[in-house]
Amino acid sequence: MSSTNPVPDLEAGIQYWATQPANYDGVLGGYGTGSFLVSILLDRVASSSNSSQNYPQSRRRCGVSLPLRPKAGVFVLLEPVEPFIDEARSRGKASESGLEINDSGYRVLWKGIADRSKSVTFFKGALQSFDPVAPGTPLDRVGYLPQDGDGDTESKFDVIWCQWCLGHLKDDDLVQFLQRSKKALRDVRSLIVVKENVCREQNEPATVFDEQDSTFTRSDLAFKNVFRDAGLKIIREKIQHGLPQGLYPVKMYALRET
Repeated sequence: MSSTNPVPDLEAGIQYWATQPANYDGVLGGYGTGSFLVSILLDRVASSSNSSQNYPQSRRRCGVSLPLRPKAGVFVLLEPVEPFIDEARSRGKASESGLEINDSGYRVLWKGIADRSKSVTFFKGALQSFDPVAPGTPLDRVGYLPQDGDGDTESKFDVIWCQWCLGHLKDDDLVQFLQRSKKALRDVRSLIVVKENVCREQNEPATVFDEQDSTFTRSDLAFKNVFRDAGLKIIREKIQHGLPQGLYPVKMYALRET
């Protein structure tokens, strides 16, 4: 792990994750089995660098979920890595057909998709170019499709949830993505939620660069500077407890427009 001045390279990151298995162990850096239980996003939808202390990052890969209307069960999922988006679609299609096991042999059973009370629309792409206001043509859709217009993927969002993916963006790219996301929020109650690993700092913003998957781990102050530059305020922040010792802490931020 390096703490010099490189920046994330999108293609290098995609190439790395494309070599990892599209399962819980793959996206959770080997922590997907055993006593470490993490409900990653798909399941929830469906029912200065010298201060790093050399903590292992536990590379994790999730995408971005954009719930159009959570009460109506309408969701959008963005993922750039082909094996992962293919596996997500496979699990969605299997659930839609009432199967409990998909073609990859994984248990699926997304109840909201199986009973058509929820809808997930899949987009393949990267955050650097993704605009939630006008996401473009979807790759696929599973589950219930509302008839009253709430299924329109260019509708505004109640929540934009970013989990274990923002390390692939340089600061400028991240600020721009958050600014685009801010414009896509439905009203003053809508939120952007960020859930990411954070590195240690010594009274100043810090980042640690991981050469293997070409990502940043930012410190708390580094994230807060980005949020400020994007015109967002923190409504609530919280550390997730119960993770294995020795890993970077995982912190969640709920954000609204300043």
